[in-house]
Amino acid sequence: MNMSAVRGVPGTRERLVVIGGDAAGMSAASQARRLKSAEELEIVAFERGHFTSFSACGIPYWVGGDVDDRDRLIARTAEEHRARDIDLRMRTEVVEIDVAGGRVRARDVESGDEYWTSYDKLVIATGARPIRPDMPGADAPGVHGVQTLDDGQALIDTLTRTRGRRAVVVGAGYIGVEMAEALINRGYEVTVVNRGSEPMSTLDPDMGRLVHEAMEGLGITMVNDTEVTKVLTGENGRVRAVATQDAEYPADVVVLGIGVRPETSLARAAGLPLGDHGGLLTDLAMRVRGRENIWAGGDCVEVLDLVSGRERHIALGTHANKHGQVIGTNAAGGYATFPGVVGTAVSKVCDLEIARTGLREKDARRAGLQYVTATIESTSRAGYYPNSSPMTVKMLAERRTGRLLGVQIVGREGAGKRVDIAAVALTAGMTVEQMTSLDLGYAPPFSPVWDPVLVAARRAAKAVNTGTS
Repeated sequence: MNMSAVRGVPGTRERLVVIGGDAAGMSAASQARRLKSAEELEIVAFERGHFTSFSACGIPYWVGGDVDDRDRLIARTAEEHRARDIDLRMRTEVVEIDVAGGRVRARDVESGDEYWTSYDKLVIATGARPIRPDMPGADAPGVHGVQTLDDGQALIDTLTRTRGRRAVVVGAGYIGVEMAEALINRGYEVTVVNRGSEPMSTLDPDMGRLVHEAMEGLGITMVNDTEVTKVLTGENGRVRAVATQDAEYPADVVVLGIGVRPETSLARAAGLPLGDHGGLLTDLAMRVRGRENIWAGGDCVEVLDLVSGRERHIALGTHANKHGQVIGTNAAGGYATFPGVVGTAVSKVCDLEIARTGLREKDARRAGLQYVTATIESTSRAGYYPNSSPMTVKMLAERRTGRLLGVQIVGREGAGKRVDIAAVALTAGMTVEQMTSLDLGYAPPFSPVWDPVLVAARRAAKAVNTGTS
C-alpha cells in the first residue's frame, strides 16, 4: 500500500479517488481541490474514455451541425485538470472496488496492465450506459448509440461516408427526438420507431400527441405502438433496415435513442446499496448509504423526487454538476447537501419546444395522489405582437389542497423555458391559487398580459375549487 495515504494516521496526506472523469466526478475533484491543497489532499481520478468534462447533452447539436467543433463540448481538458494538481488517468478503467481494503483495481485500456490504488475517500461517478436492445443485428455496422464524444464522432463518420439518406431512430424520448432533429438537419429522411403510444413518454399521452403531430409536420415519419425486433443487414454486413412484427423500414443508418440505465455494475459487485431503478442510494450529503467514506453522484445514482417523495433516476448534467459540488465539499471536510429534484427537463425538435416538471398523471396515481388537471392554449407574446406563437400548457394540482403537482408545455419559441416558473413553484410547495398572484415580467414582446403558466394556474385553481378537471 502507498504509505503516503495511510488511513487514520494524523498528519498524513489523505487520498481521494474518483471513478469517472465527466460532470459529477470532475466537479467533485475540482471542488475538493478548491478547498484543500495538494499538500493536504491527493486526488486521483480514473476515466476510461478519451475525453473528460464534456457535454453529452450537446452531442445531438454537434451531430446536427449547430455546434461545428467537438472541442467546444469539452468544458475542461485532462491537461487543465492536471494543472490543478489532480492526477487524472485517462484511458484507465476501474474494474473492481475493494471496500473492505479501501482500494480500487484499475486497468490500462491500451496495454491491459492492472494495478491497485488505495483510497481514504472514494467518489463513484460511473454515469449511465445506453440501453442497447438484445436483438439480432443490434451491433451491426451503421447502428449507433449516442452517449460519449467517441459515439458522436463514430456517428458523424458514418453519416459522412454513407451514400444513402435514410435514417431510422429507435425510441422517441429526449435522445430520440433530438437525434431525429439532427438527422433532419443533415438532410436525411427520418423514421422514428417508438414502442409507446406517443413520443416523449415523460409527457402525458395527450401532450405527447402534440409532439407527434409537430414532428410529422417537420417531415419525420412517426411509427408508434411498435417495437423493433431485429436489425436487418445486407451482404456487406451493414444495416439495411429495421424490422418490426408487421413491417420493415429501410435504413442506411440506425440511431438508438431508447434511453439509459445507471452504470452500477462496479457498485453492485462491491455490495453497495442500489435502488429500484438500479442506481446507487445516497443520503442528503451524497454519501453512499451505510458507507462513511464513499460518495456517489451523477447518472449512476437515484435522487429524491420532492413532489412524490420517491426515489427516481434522472440522467441530467445539471444534477451531476450539483452532485459533484456537494460531494467535493463534503469530501474536503466541509458540509453541503443535495435536497432532491422536481424533475424538470426541456428539449426541442427543430422549432418545437418541449418542457415538463413535476409529476405526470400516472406518476400522481402511482404515488396515491388525487388530482385535477387543466389544459389551456395561449401564445408566447401578446396576440397582436408580430411572430407570436401558440403553446399548450397542462397543469396538475392536488385535488384537496391545490398543491401544484406538475406542468407540461409544448409550443414554439418562448415556450420551453417557461417551465422554470413551475419548477420554482414546485420547489417552494406552492398551490395553484398562490401561483395566480405571481408577479411575472410582462411586455407584449415577451408575454400576454396573463402569462400562459398563470392562465393554466387559474384554470387549475378553479378545478380544485369545483372538484372537476
